This record gives sequence, C-alpha cells and structure tokens, in this order.
Amino acid sequence: MKIIDLEQRYHDNYFNCLEGWSEEMKEAGDHKSCWYNKYKEKGLRVKIAVDDNDVVAGMIQYLPAEESVIEGKDLYFILCIWVHGYKKGIGDYQGKGIGNSLLAAAEDDVKKLGAKGIAAWGIWLPFWMKSSWFKKHGYKKADRDFISQLVWKPFTADAVKPQWIRPKKKVPKQSGKVTVTAFLNGWCPAQNAVYERAKRACLEFGEKVIFESIDTSNRDTFMEWGISDGIYIDGKKISYGPPIPYEKIVKIISKKVKKLPA
Repeated sequence: MKIIDLEQRYHDNYFNCLEGWSEEMKEAGDHKSCWYNKYKEKGLRVKIAVDDNDVVAGMIQYLPAEESVIEGKDLYFILCIWVHGYKKGIGDYQGKGIGNSLLAAAEDDVKKLGAKGIAAWGIWLPFWMKSSWFKKHGYKKADRDFISQLVWKPFTADAVKPQWIRPKKKVPKQSGKVTVTAFLNGWCPAQNAVYERAKRACLEFGEKVIFESIDTSNRDTFMEWGISDGIYIDGKKISYGPPIPYEKIVKIISKKVKKLPA
C-alpha cells in the first residue's frame, strides 16, 4: 500500500469517499466535486492509499485552519480520514495500519508546508472518527462541542491552541409555514445526501413548506452563521448522529404540517 497525492484519475473514488457502490453516495450529487474545485485553490490537500492493484482503500483531506470550521492560525485541519471498512465494494481494509500511514503522511506534509501544528475533529463516543484514535497518535484535546471533540498536535512551542467556531445566529422559522433550513458544507457526501433528501422531501408538501438553502462551502457564509451543516425544521436541528433517512425527514415534516392552522 502506497500513500500518494490525489490524482485526477482517482477523483471519482475521492468524490464518493471510496463508496461508489453506495446509493447514499449517488444521492449526494456533485456538491463535493464543486467544493473540491473551489478549495483546491485555497490550500486543500488530499492523500490516498492505493494498493498494487490500483485499489483506493483510504483517504485523508486537510486544509488550512483559516479556511476551515475552526478558529486557528498557522495550523491545518483534518476534515476526515477514512479507510474503506465495508464488505461491499472493495471490501474491508481496516485494521491494516492504513489509517496510521495516512495520518503520518499528512503530518509530514503539513510540517513541510511550515505549519505550526495540525488539528482534527473526532467523536468522543465509540464510533466513526473517534477522538480517542487521534489521542493514541499524540493529539490533545483542544475544545469540545456536544459530541464532537477538537484535538490537535502542535509542532512548535509557539503554536496556539485552536477552538471550535460556535453558532452565531438562530435558525429562523416563519409563521404559518413549516420552514426547513438546510446547511450545505459540500465536503461531506453523507451530509450532502441529507441535504438533497430534505430538499426533495419538501416538494411533497407544496406551499405549506419553505425550503431554505444555506451554502456554507462559502466560508464567509459559514462565519456569519457558525453552523457548518445540518437540517433544521422550524429552527430546531433534527439529527446529530448518522445521516437521517429520507422517510424520517418526511415524517417529521408531516407532523409539523398537520399542526399548521387550517
């Protein structure tokens, strides 16, 4: 297994997070490719793990903190690291040290770029992107926001600890209508798929439901809100865990619609 910089011939693998077989990835549309074309000019770095049979088994993507969802200076921020772990598609490649190699390659790259450290986000609960995994690699807790921990590894003595950027505005709702507000970060296909599901679900209810799209792949827009992604119905976020199914979104909206005045 070799770790290389992303090449154009592997773009489809990357845009689908190595899961081109997944229906969920097909739902996500082209948002990630649009995001990539925007941020590759802003310091985005992507490395992939490829075996001798040209199978892409893992990926890591990271960008300058100043272009990310954290408050930081002279740092890079890891958006995600993923090694394919499903039986479907190319099969399970986890437990082979690929993630360790990807992380080490990113850290070496960031050091060569002159950054003072690197940060990442992780879940303190025992599932995907576990913060404990980063801590085993020398990362320290920097901040916490609900179930998400911000961890970091300084490379220099004068590196400044990063912080989460927290919500700055309340998501509005409109009287007499059900308001569905969808924040789209672009970089995460799972969240992109949820965005598309919410947009499609609103069409089932006609004029009773208002769909509002907020594109946080524009960092100025993200900084205005302090919210990167998520679906809000009448100002309340509807999910904090795995991608919410289409049927559940429809069910939640339907309950809200039934409560509207006749």
